[in-house]
Amino acid sequence: MITQTARKIPIFAFTITMLGLISGCSSQAVNEPARSPAREAVVRPQSLGEKAAAIAFDQVGAPYRYGGAARSGFDCSGLVHYAYGHAGKTVARTTGELWSSTSSIPREDLQVGDVLFFHIEGKMSHVGLYLGGQRFVHAPSSGRTVAVAKLNSPYYAAAFIRGGRPK
Repeated sequence: MITQTARKIPIFAFTITMLGLISGCSSQAVNEPARSPAREAVVRPQSLGEKAAAIAFDQVGAPYRYGGAARSGFDCSGLVHYAYGHAGKTVARTTGELWSSTSSIPREDLQVGDVLFFHIEGKMSHVGLYLGGQRFVHAPSSGRTVAVAKLNSPYYAAAFIRGGRPK
């Protein structure tokens, strides 16, 4: 009985030591958060567009509400209007007005904070804010919440029209 217990103690100690080493290797320092291209642009805003993107990103999880432009609920253009307004610039409130009041930006020249325009159900009817790294934040539709999506997903890649930069 003592022999069996004596054999188990070194195995147990070895297992605990290895688990400690493995978990230590996979952890990060508290002061150094993980960074991704989209997240980095949102974490340290510098430009007006980056500030607006950070504010829009902070609304992830807020409910969709047609005509909404407040934390209690957003529609797509309301989210853009809210984010830029809180970043210090008033922009148009509707998708059509945003289209007319922004400088056209091709996909390859997008910068964080650019407004993205999409052709949905036969017309230009949806916008989001570019986060970088082929990701954007938007208020998708009724019953959903503000979310981050991939610009290069098949659905949004096909629906993308152009970017727009507030003048």
